[in-house]
Amino acid sequence: MADLEALLADFTAECADLDRLIANLDPAGWQRDTPAAGWTIAHQIAHLNWTDQVATVSATDPVEFDKLVQAALPKALTFVDEAAEEGAKTPAPQLLATWRQDRAALVEALRTVPAGTKLPWFGPPMSPASMVTARLMETWAHGHDVADTLGVTREPTARLRHIAHIGVRTRNFAYLTHGKPAPGEEFRIELSAPDGSAWTWGPAEAAQRISGPALDFCQLVTQRRHLDDLGLDVVGADAREWLGLAQAFAGPPGSGRTAGQFD
Repeated sequence: MADLEALLADFTAECADLDRLIANLDPAGWQRDTPAAGWTIAHQIAHLNWTDQVATVSATDPVEFDKLVQAALPKALTFVDEAAEEGAKTPAPQLLATWRQDRAALVEALRTVPAGTKLPWFGPPMSPASMVTARLMETWAHGHDVADTLGVTREPTARLRHIAHIGVRTRNFAYLTHGKPAPGEEFRIELSAPDGSAWTWGPAEAAQRISGPALDFCQLVTQRRHLDDLGLDVVGADAREWLGLAQAFAGPPGSGRTAGQFD
């Protein structure tokens, strides 16, 4: 069983890492365009803040959360962008303070969810552990956009394991979003962790194989880098096809990044 307290600590640490990048930005800095088309740094933080708020509603008031879902249904392809656009209008100091407050509220809300509870979401219901892992993944991914905008290289940490795990677990979902059938066989994933240890998924004898740095795999499954720009070794046509579709985040297929974009 997942250690919820350890996951909450990792989420808090991931938020703090991003917070340090933006805490001293001036108003013009918040308006800098990020690699996500149409999104400034303010949009990135507004999106994280909105999603943390909605996750807290899921953990504390399922009836109110169902109202949010019903309101989102008519604009399923636009409501996330609309929320980011609206939140980005908030003055930077207020947006930063609200994000800090709301991510702390989410930690406390998830900590008090009774064991065995499944939380409603826009996709399948999730355990508190899965919810906080998803929030960590998104915080890391959007933080990557902010770091790219500011020209900062972040130090990889063991928290990448959570992101890699989601990337592996969402393999079939990625095929579904593209209207393709997922392969019946499991793939072998072998990643080198930041500390040099090995993280593995899937049967050792699998014919379809992916190996390389954990950072590169996480950049790929969150669509922050193109496969051609990463040091991943791929064996098998199915494995290569998957890496062209992979996305660890919910929603429709993302546009990803182009080869050589960050050279």
